Amino acid sequence: MARNIQSLERAAAMLRLLAGGERRLGLSDIASTLGLAKGTAHGILRTLQAEGFVEQEPASGRYQLGAELLRLGNSYLDVHELRARALVWTDDLARSGGEAAYLGVLHQQGVLIVHHVFRPDDSRQVLEVGAMHPLHSTALGKVISAFDPVAHSEVLEGDRASLTGRTVTEAAAFEEVLDLTRARGWALDLEETWEGVASLAAPVHDRRRMPVGAVGVTGPVERLCPDGAPRTELVTAVRDCARAVSRDLGAGRF
Repeated sequence: MARNIQSLERAAAMLRLLAGGERRLGLSDIASTLGLAKGTAHGILRTLQAEGFVEQEPASGRYQLGAELLRLGNSYLDVHELRARALVWTDDLARSGGEAAYLGVLHQQGVLIVHHVFRPDDSRQVLEVGAMHPLHSTALGKVISAFDPVAHSEVLEGDRASLTGRTVTEAAAFEEVLDLTRARGWALDLEETWEGVASLAAPVHDRRRMPVGAVGVTGPVERLCPDGAPRTELVTAVRDCARAVSRDLGAGRF
């Protein structure tokens, strides 16, 4: 019988230890609980930290589970399932709102567009499925960054480029934008990514109520925000669409 790899067994034991009981544990607590020398425990923790599975609080030096585990935990949800659940609802959103509808997920420090419903008119449009949109400026990206801890870490550590004169790039100001997004449950991009273009988005959650993406609409500023603020009925339609997709994924009522 093949022997188990001891270092992997110890790493798994550390993750289980950090997942239960106290939220944060010091090196001595971890080493003594698992019966390891401090040097051995520290080496494993350092490796887990480098991979994002463990985080260390700067002030106390204690360890806790890292955001990368959330990404792995959500990996069971196939993007195709998410898209399949959203097809009918995003079609309805585009038809009722009169604007293009999008479904996006976090991917490589950006928003990957996995579904795009054209604006219901005869204008020439380009399919954007497979396109990458910025996390820090788009409504889809802001919603994902506000509700997904992995995206939140990536957007704060990444380059928040100034795409227009309205793009919020300073860290403290951006955190305020995310706080507002969490409080009201939706995000607005008012010419922060493209001049003359606005977008609205709301989060989609799975059966564990974990964020797995966002849905939204995009269109000219004069139609989405005729008075400088988004049309109330359009905000309602976007949020209703996000809730409907979430319910189909097993999230229940929000």
